[in-house]
Amino acid sequence: MSQRSLPGTDAVPSNLVLGLMRIGALDDEAIRTLVGAARDNGITVFDHAAIYGDVMHGCEARFGEAVTFSPAEREQVVIQSKVGLHDGYFDFSGEHILSSVDASLEALKLDHLDLLLLHRPDALVEPDEVAAAFDILHDAGKVRAFGVSNHTPGQIELLAASVRQPLVANQVQLSITHAPLIAAGVASNMMGSNQSVDRDNGLLDYCRLKGITLQAWSPFQKGFFDGVFLGDREHYGELNDVIDELAAQYGVTPTAIAVAWITRHPAHIQVVLGTTNPQRVADAAAGAELPLTRAEWYRLFTAAGHIVP
Repeated sequence: MSQRSLPGTDAVPSNLVLGLMRIGALDDEAIRTLVGAARDNGITVFDHAAIYGDVMHGCEARFGEAVTFSPAEREQVVIQSKVGLHDGYFDFSGEHILSSVDASLEALKLDHLDLLLLHRPDALVEPDEVAAAFDILHDAGKVRAFGVSNHTPGQIELLAASVRQPLVANQVQLSITHAPLIAAGVASNMMGSNQSVDRDNGLLDYCRLKGITLQAWSPFQKGFFDGVFLGDREHYGELNDVIDELAAQYGVTPTAIAVAWITRHPAHIQVVLGTTNPQRVADAAAGAELPLTRAEWYRLFTAAGHIVP
């Protein structure tokens, strides 16, 4: 499985990430089995957020109660969490960032996070206030690296003008069927095509130029929490036919092909898996290094409804 570096840590992040937003109802053994399946399949990155669970920090607490890493194991994995999203509003105030990270560490039973992401843009953000909070967290050893989630290039630049630490990751929604991040560039300068509308302000190219790792959440979603496209033959019959054909050709599951479409991109995008099914984790991992050809990649792209002029 492809790996990359993370500033301030010896851990080597994998190109698949296990998202833990749905573990709140699992018992300890089920959580350990899920995490074990991830580790067995080369996954070293585990994704949390303060808001995940029925209560704030709920899923972090379940993880902390169920999973204990030895000191050696802890240095091999990347534990990341996100801060700033409440029920109905956002808060990037320094006070909230600091208190939320402390609550995350307490829930996870850890002394530091490897990566902290700002969870969706706060329209009322004060970059200098964010920078001061990041300095406190970094200097105290509570957070080793920082990034954002669902941010545009301009929003990242605004933060970067104040924040001393590099912003190393941006977690965004991306799947074969929800791909404006990629599709707009393919159809650039085509006035008559809705696909050519740039909704992300050149985010993909910006992140590649700045060395910011994109993390793809909801890699199997049709749209914004509209359900998965895998197996949906009513709306994505042609796409599922192509996926099934390639899955048979490579000897993997359709899940692996959906993952491979993202990991094949030269931006080295990490795929965030939100499943609680250990077998689905293994299925996805089989696609992490699948060498789709250009023709196969574009065939999936067009079967999903995107145009190639």
